[in-house]
Amino acid sequence: MQAIVMTDTGGPEVLVPREVPEPVAGPGEVVIRAEAIPVLYPETQLRSGAFPMASPPPVVFGFQVAGEVIAVGEGVGSEYLGRRVVADTDGTGAYAESVRVRADAATPIPAGVTAADAAAVMMSGSVALALLEAAALTGSETVLVEAGATGVGAHLVELAREFGAARVIATAGGPDKMRRAKELGADEVLDHRDELWPGQLQEEQGRTIDIVFDSLGGTSAAALLETMTPGSGRMLSYGWLSGEPARVAAGDLIPHGLTLTGCSGPAWHGRVGRARAAILERVPALAPPVETILPLDRAAAAHELLESRAPLGKIILRPGPAR
Repeated sequence: MQAIVMTDTGGPEVLVPREVPEPVAGPGEVVIRAEAIPVLYPETQLRSGAFPMASPPPVVFGFQVAGEVIAVGEGVGSEYLGRRVVADTDGTGAYAESVRVRADAATPIPAGVTAADAAAVMMSGSVALALLEAAALTGSETVLVEAGATGVGAHLVELAREFGAARVIATAGGPDKMRRAKELGADEVLDHRDELWPGQLQEEQGRTIDIVFDSLGGTSAAALLETMTPGSGRMLSYGWLSGEPARVAAGDLIPHGLTLTGCSGPAWHGRVGRARAAILERVPALAPPVETILPLDRAAAAHELLESRAPLGKIILRPGPAR
């Protein structure tokens, strides 16, 4: 079968189409015939060497896949056969025509939801739901969503009012993404390419931010503390788009009575996993999540496109010609 092998760490050119053996389901596993494979931003970080791979190259690349279960291993019921699912791998193996995963890592795709849409929403949407649940919104609060035009941020903007936000402020990079965040439901959008953007939140007298969904990290996180509601403001930090985690220490939070929650680690990932079915049920009500579908053998081009930061929706790989 055809697969995309990461031959080394480096640029997109290290993702090379190759013929590899078909996977065989082991105990507790299923094999999925791939229909849609999402290209995810964290994958670019692993491919480049910014973060270490669990399995060193050469290795079949990829985190997630959507498609039909075509084989089951020992201990897995036959009812899985023919089931449409979207599933996590253990960090490798998804960029392929057939993919082996743990059966308990596969979430059924609801009727009426395409494999491409399920693949596009699964990771970012389940993270957004987990963040909104953790934020415990009260119905009267103002939230700030960083990078609110794409990925997790886009779903936060879309869903914030359902979970109790009264006002949604977003940031985005450039006019196209700012316009997109507005379309998704943001009341106000700031351009986070301007290093002084946090100061714009202080321009309206008496306005404070109750919840910050921090995906940028770096120095902007500390700059936002002055804009947050004293005594109850909370920051949920889940991303490092700036290249480093939020530069916030206990000494920065305590004088203002603020809290910072680090959204990472095994317990957090379990919470995200429990949100998968719920986000797939919401797909019909969300903005169309897929921007581009490319053949599997164009994985390197897909990574180049994603790293350009131009796409507003998800890039999907599909074995065979794009349809």
